[in-house]
Amino acid sequence: LAQAKANLATAKAQLAKDQASLAYAKLSYERDRGLVARGIVSQDTVDADKSAYEQAAAQVELDRATIAQRQAALEGAQVNLDYTDIVSPVDGIVVSRNVDVGQTVAASFQTPTLFLIAKDLTKMQVDTNVSESDIGQVKVEDRAAFTVEAYPKKTFEGRVTEVRQAPITVQNVVTYDAVIGVDNPERLLLPGMTANAKIVTEERNDVLRVPQQALRFEPQGLPAAGGNAARSARPGARVWILKAGQPVAMPVSVGLEDGTWAEITGGGLAQGDAVITDESTAGAAAARRPTRTPFRL
Repeated sequence: LAQAKANLATAKAQLAKDQASLAYAKLSYERDRGLVARGIVSQDTVDADKSAYEQAAAQVELDRATIAQRQAALEGAQVNLDYTDIVSPVDGIVVSRNVDVGQTVAASFQTPTLFLIAKDLTKMQVDTNVSESDIGQVKVEDRAAFTVEAYPKKTFEGRVTEVRQAPITVQNVVTYDAVIGVDNPERLLLPGMTANAKIVTEERNDVLRVPQQALRFEPQGLPAAGGNAARSARPGARVWILKAGQPVAMPVSVGLEDGTWAEITGGGLAQGDAVITDESTAGAAAARRPTRTPFRL
């Protein structure tokens, strides 16, 4: 940087010198041009003065270009000098340090990572892997809840802030990254923790529901009306309820399902009915005894 400054100062001094020469050459040319008409000087002298004047003007322009070049070199040296101070791009907390004092750090095709810095640990995000069969249901602003092994009894809540388009393929299994934003004011969550997350894609309040086992149940020895295909078709689904000690089929319409419970949107089922989820057999005659489910609607 000091050398670049000295070169720039030299170029400016040279410009000042050549400007003085230009002024003298101009004065000589104009004086001799007035004397040639009176026969005091020859035409060759005037031509020589004109040539010297034009050369001096060209030299001044060259000096200005040299100054611009030296100025660019000075600015480049200043930038390189600034690079010797490595400054964090954000204010935050150092999560990890990858170099030691005195270690040689060389940047070739990729800038080496010196420190990993967390900008704000009170705002965290969870990168979840959602299967391709479920990603179509996930939307931004969906509610989400997750737990971490460090606090197994505590449930953290957040919202989906981004659904990324890039697929993640591991052993031919395709998943997509759904980012969950969560507040971390107490700084309980730390970078790198493993989270088990659930994303609520849709919900209903104050609805009638039954265990999903009840939708799959069929009494043994009775014809399964329509077979398994009929039972799996939710518009024609049915459950069995216990009336006067006997199983009675009740057609229902099914809404949302979460793998454990199913919403009942229509049919003759009412709150308080005892639905059958399983049966047991005992005795030589294999008498069937329906088992009353402990679930109450």
